[in-house]
Amino acid sequence: MSNVMGMIETRRNLPAQNTPRLNVISVVTFLLPMLLGILTTVVTGSPAGAIVGVILGVLLAQAPKIARQWERAVVLRLGRFIGLRGPGLFWIIPFVDSISTWVDQRVITTSFAAEETLTSDTVPVNVDAVLFWMVYDPEKAALEVQNYPQAVSWAAQTALRDIIGRTSLTDLLRGRERIEDELQKLIDERSNPWGVTVQSVEMRDVIIPAALQDAMSREAQAAREKQARIILGQAEVEIAQSFEKASQSYIDNPTALHLRAMNMLYEGLKEKGALMLVPSTAVESMGMGGLLGAAALRQKSLTDSEETPK
Repeated sequence: MSNVMGMIETRRNLPAQNTPRLNVISVVTFLLPMLLGILTTVVTGSPAGAIVGVILGVLLAQAPKIARQWERAVVLRLGRFIGLRGPGLFWIIPFVDSISTWVDQRVITTSFAAEETLTSDTVPVNVDAVLFWMVYDPEKAALEVQNYPQAVSWAAQTALRDIIGRTSLTDLLRGRERIEDELQKLIDERSNPWGVTVQSVEMRDVIIPAALQDAMSREAQAAREKQARIILGQAEVEIAQSFEKASQSYIDNPTALHLRAMNMLYEGLKEKGALMLVPSTAVESMGMGGLLGAAALRQKSLTDSEETPK
């Protein structure tokens, strides 16, 4: 459905290929013979002059054509190609020459999509893309293919399905630039015989099934948790190494060990009502018995002072 809408939008952006056009020169060449015929009829009193003037004006109005700066007109004479005309004013022979196609040589954008297409690892995806292309040879675009805008759109869609079918989902999500380059080359190879060249291809969106999105989200979350645990383990190793170095400093320096014990008690009991658990081995090795008793008395005195009414 999106591809059909893209083709409709492309046709709106293109000029009408063989629709008759009215221009100022045509109007003037129609009015002059008609006015002369009417004047002749007034002078002579015969209606033949007006009739001849109208017929001559209709014939002459078919001759002048105007092509815009970015357009080229493909002219056929009795069904045979005789050349390109434009830009600007040019003349054709009425009822002998005809303009089969007006070719727009500006850069044209075409939206196309591949819906429910399986990747190489059998994952259905929807891919939306935009094609930027232009006609470099109007003669080939008019004579080698029936409807070159529609042909380019279908070629782009089939090329996109082809590339998705031989690409895994991971490569499709991570290697967009490479896929866009491959897609551009493939479409260019198919459209060059029609006088069309591809400027670039841009992938707008890649839509995967909702269930697969949830699974990928859980996988990414598990990977982040794994990395966090690895970092935490590395931090524990570094801390253990630091403690090992610190213990070497306390072996022959009991005063430093007592100071460290006092600092630990202070940090643990500086909040009122705090409870600190100290292993018995630490009490024996660091000589914290007296310190713990003093700290306990201090904590009890603080608690009693709070309970005593003022």
